[in-house]
Amino acid sequence: MSIELGQFLENLAGLGRWPNSAVVWDEELARMVTAAVQDGKYLEQLIASGAQARPLSLTALAEASDGNWKGALTAFQLRDIGQMLNMRQAANFSVPGAGKTRTALAVYSMLKHQGLATSLVVVAPKSAHESWTSELAEVFSKVPPHAILGPGLTEFSEVTLLNYERLISAQSSLAKHLAESPTLLVLDEAHRMKRGPDGVYGSICLSLGPLASRRIALSGTPVPNGISDLQSLMEFVWPGRGRSLVARAVESEKANSLSTVFTRTTKTELGLPTLSITTQRVKLPPLHRKLYDALLGQFAEPIDENERIDDLGRIIVYLLMAATSPALLAVGSSRLEALQFRVPPLKLPAGSLVRSLLAELPDHEMSPKLLETVRIVRENAALGRKTLVWSTFLRNIATLEEMLGSMNPAVVTGGSAPEDRASSLERFKDDPECMVLISNPATLGEGISLHKHCHEAVYIDRDFAAGRFLQSLDRIHRLGLAENTVTNIRILVADGTIDDLVASRLSEKIRLMDSVLDDPSLRQLIDLEEDLENGSVLDASDVEAVWAYLGRS
Repeated sequence: MSIELGQFLENLAGLGRWPNSAVVWDEELARMVTAAVQDGKYLEQLIASGAQARPLSLTALAEASDGNWKGALTAFQLRDIGQMLNMRQAANFSVPGAGKTRTALAVYSMLKHQGLATSLVVVAPKSAHESWTSELAEVFSKVPPHAILGPGLTEFSEVTLLNYERLISAQSSLAKHLAESPTLLVLDEAHRMKRGPDGVYGSICLSLGPLASRRIALSGTPVPNGISDLQSLMEFVWPGRGRSLVARAVESEKANSLSTVFTRTTKTELGLPTLSITTQRVKLPPLHRKLYDALLGQFAEPIDENERIDDLGRIIVYLLMAATSPALLAVGSSRLEALQFRVPPLKLPAGSLVRSLLAELPDHEMSPKLLETVRIVRENAALGRKTLVWSTFLRNIATLEEMLGSMNPAVVTGGSAPEDRASSLERFKDDPECMVLISNPATLGEGISLHKHCHEAVYIDRDFAAGRFLQSLDRIHRLGLAENTVTNIRILVADGTIDDLVASRLSEKIRLMDSVLDDPSLRQLIDLEEDLENGSVLDASDVEAVWAYLGRS
């Protein structure tokens, strides 16, 4: 029979009741199971002791690398490295900008010195590859041989990078490499495999994990929808134990009990300067208001008796469009948009109120959110400040590019070629005439640092993905800011629309994340109102909240 490896490890005790005592083990499986059992015993000791490891000293790291380590390390990075080494199998959930890449490289350097690893494999989004290769040059005097696994390169180096999409084609060669060489396997932005056995990336990562002699999961947003998001990440780190570890924390309602099995540097610890977040409410003009209310009323009725969760996803996208720019309803989404935002043009019966309002609206009213965005960008430009503008929908981005033509806008979307993406980012950073960068969190939410060039951001719209929102905030608020810098975030909310529900759900998810990660900086984000793997971003609580919003709870 076939059984998922993690499930096998979880139920290993069942073999003791096997009716035939002559159990014959495959040699490789026996090695993996033995290692997993030993790791499991160590994990229980780690939790029972609750002791924090001593920070690693920079001197010890330099000596261990025979002087090859030259990278500077902060006190919190040295603390995190010490804890990661003590955990043996590690998770670092520090905020973006805290130097998770550098800490992982330091752990690899120590493991290599101890003879516990001879190679490093890093699975990371494409956008993060440059950060890893540049860090290698920053921290090592003699840079280890490294390569990016891709269509033109299939051979492993001492340090090998690949993206999550490449896992499918590289799975067998990865398994062979991990089985033959003592390897540290690192998942960067590990929340991309949070679906675990139910997702392509998750199932591959979970199957590869036990083959690696050492494992590290890195994520700045490990629990975007709640503590259960940690199950697959912890199962990768601790095969056969991770899921039950998180389940116990859920059952006991003691989420922070998991803090002994991961390390995290918070924004408070980073000592970052002020992050000012304000919610800016905009009123819909009369026709826009009528159209939104009519559309909401239409969706209050079931589509048909076979209505599915996919239909709810489309309803949400249409309502987000209507709250921002109703013209989007007539054209639908672009094929270049993230999968969960791709919807066809809204079909409306002849003579319907929504259809007549939609035909009339462009002649009388412009989207108040787009107009407010233009005003903010121009106001910032007059003061010499560059602005980063976020919108989910590519057609909004195209419209803003035209409206802000005098600001020489840079644009980065999912359809941007790698060379165009790089040149647009460089132009935004270096060209004094380029005063605005327009993008969407699904494209630019990870792996990019703009904090030295931009301190103003505007969110035209948001969705229910808390992790993506938090990641996008960190593009301009991260380690390296001057002490007196104030980073201004403005979130546009259309009064009396689905924007209010999105804000409420994001606040709840951030509150849940705070309870797990014990991060005071997250609490600041909870009170906003008072101041990829391509899949659904909705969890069960989101679905329940949306049905209630539609009056169908």
